[in-house]
Amino acid sequence: MDLSDVAGDQTAGRVGIYFTDFFGVDRAALETYGAFNVSLVNDLPLFIDPFLLFDSPKPEYQALHAEIIDYLKFLRDVSVTGKLTKTDVDQWFRFAEVKQNWLGFSRSGNSGNGLGERFAGTLHRNLNLVFRNFGAESITKSSHLEKLCLLSDGVGRDHLSDFVTNLIKRFLLEYTQEFARTHLRADQVRSVAIQRARFNRQTNRWAGGKYELPFIHGDFVILTPKDMLTRDEAWINRGDLLDGFEDIYQAIPDYQLRHQIDSYFMARLAEDATDAARKAVAAKTIEEFPIVLDYFIRSKEDAGDEAHKVSNQKVSDTQEQFVERVSELVRDHLQGTSFYAGENSFDESMARVHFLKNVIENKDGWRIFYVRGKPITQEAHLQLLYRLTWFASPLDVNREVNNGRGPVDYKVSMGSSDKTLVEFKLARNTKLKANLKDQVGIYEMANDTKSSITVILYFTDSEWERVQKILRDLEITNAKNIVLIDGRSTNKLSASVV
Repeated sequence: MDLSDVAGDQTAGRVGIYFTDFFGVDRAALETYGAFNVSLVNDLPLFIDPFLLFDSPKPEYQALHAEIIDYLKFLRDVSVTGKLTKTDVDQWFRFAEVKQNWLGFSRSGNSGNGLGERFAGTLHRNLNLVFRNFGAESITKSSHLEKLCLLSDGVGRDHLSDFVTNLIKRFLLEYTQEFARTHLRADQVRSVAIQRARFNRQTNRWAGGKYELPFIHGDFVILTPKDMLTRDEAWINRGDLLDGFEDIYQAIPDYQLRHQIDSYFMARLAEDATDAARKAVAAKTIEEFPIVLDYFIRSKEDAGDEAHKVSNQKVSDTQEQFVERVSELVRDHLQGTSFYAGENSFDESMARVHFLKNVIENKDGWRIFYVRGKPITQEAHLQLLYRLTWFASPLDVNREVNNGRGPVDYKVSMGSSDKTLVEFKLARNTKLKANLKDQVGIYEMANDTKSSITVILYFTDSEWERVQKILRDLEITNAKNIVLIDGRSTNKLSASVV
């Protein structure tokens, strides 16, 4: 994707990244409205948590959760008939990703995989075989969509996000339409026909509708309220279930049931079992006694206040890191910047790597990698920053290109015969040595190029020492295509004091 297509008004030296940038909206107005200021360059790692709808004090959110459960009850009823056609499955169980909300787990632009055949099959199977009593639970206060994601890895957080967004799409469209009518100019809004906007219970078919929505670069934009968003995991999630499995079943008041679960679990758990092995046995036990899921969900319901507290903090951290700090970086260092058009893709790519290195090491750019004093743990954050340096470029810049041997972070092309691959790694990555030894070479072969750059970000002295040892072991200490970036805060803080 060529970032010159989405980088705002470059002729004026401005770099457009966020909704408010592209539409010229006061950030305070969007904040007052309650919507998250999404990036229109790349998805941000947030998603709608259905538990926040269920536990919300807002009646309209509670109604949305009730609609979700009603739809799942409908799916349950049609699943147990055993008479579903492929058309039925496609209509009721499969959904496209709602990419226009610019949220989720896509690492390239805003396009994900959506809810395909595997999701549809898992959902149909769970409702037909395991959760035939879905909607009639007696232990929990309500039924929960997340229950369908707890039994196996076939339905994960990305599927949950896409599914919920599709099921409440009409609300999101109306929410966005209201903001657009109030705060945007007529030329920034377009009447858009949306397919599958609402489910018609009379016909049992999805119906479309027309909405006046923000429109830019050939597509519309959907806004999402911040108070229904979270990051990393939903409040009811499989990780917490497996981590706390023993505490969950030991708290079951029915002695006989508790004893049965304990006997089954302990009989299969080796004395020297690793954590991974313990979780595997726990998962098998839950499959045998799915009622454990209801007790787990009830414990999550009882701690609802904590769900809002945790999610609010996660959304606040995301806004600080990906909106406020990136905006400062762009304003102070990227805005008005011009790059020399190199003679080839390697020179141009390396120039932008060194520009980013200079900003991080010498111009307080390192701050973007810290949230509440702790450094980032995901390489995608560094990749996103590099992406921002490619505005107004005549080169073709593609992210997460997979040509058969795995995805590479970036492929920069100047014509079909001039390609450079750029990989980003954190020094703490446990597979760093293997990556430097083999992976980049594999990527080069797959992409028909011998030109590549590897960028390594370190945060501590020990990480720097680890990288140096790896480079010595591989005899590539002086390699010109490996760039180290110093993300340490200690030295820079002391220097700023001096």
